[in-house]
Amino acid sequence: MKNILIIILVFISIQIHAQKTINGTVFNSKNVPITGANIYLEGTYDGSTTDENGMFSFTTPEEGTQTLIISYLSYETFTMVGDVSYMKDLVVKLRDDVSTLDAVVLSAGTFSAGDNSKVNVLKPLDVVTTASALGDFVGALQTLPGTTTVAEDGRLFVRGGDANETQIFIDGIRVFTPYTPTTNNAPTRGRYSPFLFDGITFSTGGYSAEFGQALSSVLLLNTIDEPDQEKTDIGIMSVGATLGNTQKWENSSLSVNASYINLAPYNAIFPNRNDWIKPFETASGEAVFRKKTNAGLFKLYGAFDATNFELMQEDINNSDGVYFKLNNNNVYVNGSYQGALNDTWTLFGGVSYTHAKNNLNIIESVIKDTENSMHAKLKFKNRISNRLKLYFGGEYFATDFTENYSDNTINNATYGYNNNIAAVYAEADIFISKKLAFKSGIRGEYSEIFKDFTLAPRLSLAYKTSDKSQISLAYGNFYQNPSSNILKFSQDLKTQNTSHYIFNYQYNADRRLFRAEAYYKKYDNLVKYDTEFANPDSHFNNEGFGFAKGIDFFWRDSKSIKNFDYWLSYSLLDTKRDYNNYLTKSQPNFANTHNLSVVGKYWIDDWRSQVGISYALASGRTYTNPNETGFLNNKTKPYNSLSINWAYLISPQKILYASVNNVLGFRNINGYQYANTPDMNGHFNRRALRPATDQFFFVGFFWTISEDKKSNQLDNL
Repeated sequence: MKNILIIILVFISIQIHAQKTINGTVFNSKNVPITGANIYLEGTYDGSTTDENGMFSFTTPEEGTQTLIISYLSYETFTMVGDVSYMKDLVVKLRDDVSTLDAVVLSAGTFSAGDNSKVNVLKPLDVVTTASALGDFVGALQTLPGTTTVAEDGRLFVRGGDANETQIFIDGIRVFTPYTPTTNNAPTRGRYSPFLFDGITFSTGGYSAEFGQALSSVLLLNTIDEPDQEKTDIGIMSVGATLGNTQKWENSSLSVNASYINLAPYNAIFPNRNDWIKPFETASGEAVFRKKTNAGLFKLYGAFDATNFELMQEDINNSDGVYFKLNNNNVYVNGSYQGALNDTWTLFGGVSYTHAKNNLNIIESVIKDTENSMHAKLKFKNRISNRLKLYFGGEYFATDFTENYSDNTINNATYGYNNNIAAVYAEADIFISKKLAFKSGIRGEYSEIFKDFTLAPRLSLAYKTSDKSQISLAYGNFYQNPSSNILKFSQDLKTQNTSHYIFNYQYNADRRLFRAEAYYKKYDNLVKYDTEFANPDSHFNNEGFGFAKGIDFFWRDSKSIKNFDYWLSYSLLDTKRDYNNYLTKSQPNFANTHNLSVVGKYWIDDWRSQVGISYALASGRTYTNPNETGFLNNKTKPYNSLSINWAYLISPQKILYASVNNVLGFRNINGYQYANTPDMNGHFNRRALRPATDQFFFVGFFWTISEDKKSNQLDNL
């Protein structure tokens, strides 16, 4: 028995002697002790937590090389690999985790909308609930600062740039023909349904090196990754009908939308200034197929639409009016895959194809346009750490455009071009701390049509000035080839370019957001020609130039007043340019010096309704009065429009929706058309270019049939 006790005591003594002590103190970056940090040896049960002084101590029988892990919420995990005998009296400083919600955000020039965005300016739902937007994502974005009110056009004009300077992408892949066709003095709309998108990023300048061929702005639309349930959406409207359905399986899903719009019944009730022979009619459809794999997500998106109309429009130089007829067919297909290659590398690849055909009859002219375009893209992301992320990739754009023109004197003249562009880019996100971050990149493009290579640096940084505010800076060079109406006649040109300089201040508190942003843009190599309109006899060059500078303000508040959400935006723009057929450097006729938008939405419990208002005020735009000397020498009166909408929840899945644009009937004037020749007194007569209708009325009934029996097409109701 005595011998057994001796053996046990010797064994315990050996065990105690074999135990190693690991101890130390844990601080944050400001040398403040961290209480409750978790410390352990990887692969063992040996560990401890820090006390109120940040100190820890524990013993372990492990020997040799081991891995010590120290972790705490909102801090980067600390890892130490070494012999346990040296893990004594450690002093460890944990670095702030720069991926936390309160970290700095690179936001200069960018408005984001989506559940995954740290700073939401707009939500995807805002597209369909903004009173003036009429369900068009472009209409909702026109309530943001930096955009210009060009009511008769409907496209995005951003910070002194014309509409061709903004490019639109779906799931990162270029859309070449994003707008429905229209006639003069009738605004266009975006082709795509907002119900298929869950994220929108609108960059008004200084955007990533990943994107090119846009002088002013890029708009990124991201389709829904995974629908929450199977459902059917039915819409019956005063202008047509819509039908949508979503099906889900274990690892895949399919969403389909179809719509038919015909303005003939509407025009019969509310006549407008156009003499319609065949009112506007369009049939369209969209589908998104999603397939989850072990490491990623595959998406296939397709959309088509067919549009036609025929009318006579008033013209001061033609007493019978101007005949206009259009038939348009458009197909867009987009496939993409995004997935993880390993713990640090991810891959994205995608390709899109566009086929667009326009058949136009204008007076005696017959014009047939055909465009086939393709965009292929491959990019990689390497997440080296939370503080350093590298991006690089390449893409290829190809456009084949052909136009056939005939009239009384010209028989089937053919114009066109092939525009092929190859691009590569590299970019890095560098987070110095939770307060300071950089994005630095460079983009190279080779344009085959011009045999020209361009190099475009991009740089942005952000510094967090407090828990709720930050400042940002952005700089970049941007290049874009001329548009189709130029290239179809001449390819002996160069790439147009701008330089952007942006300073941004942002305050983001609980359900309140304020942004102020100042910018300067310098234009070079803009296209000029010497005729009234670009045509085969024009002489083209790249001697155009210009600038745009200004300041934008945005405020959104959904907290101060119960059930009331509103935002205010104001833009001050100073811009001049000498391009196209301009006689001298002037403020373009699409630019407003002042733009103000006020949007509000109020939920009324007793009425089970949401009431919305949207007010737009814009200063006058330039036009040339031939009765006075000078070019673009006059301005129109200011533009005013107050729109209202009302969404009534009949039942959890049935909504009655009504809206009126320009409810007060402001008599807005978009410009003037002057006679080609003066009267006997030497005076050029004119007519005001008014909207086809001063007001627009819309009524719709929307019914959702879903698994949960609660969802509807306006999910906040």
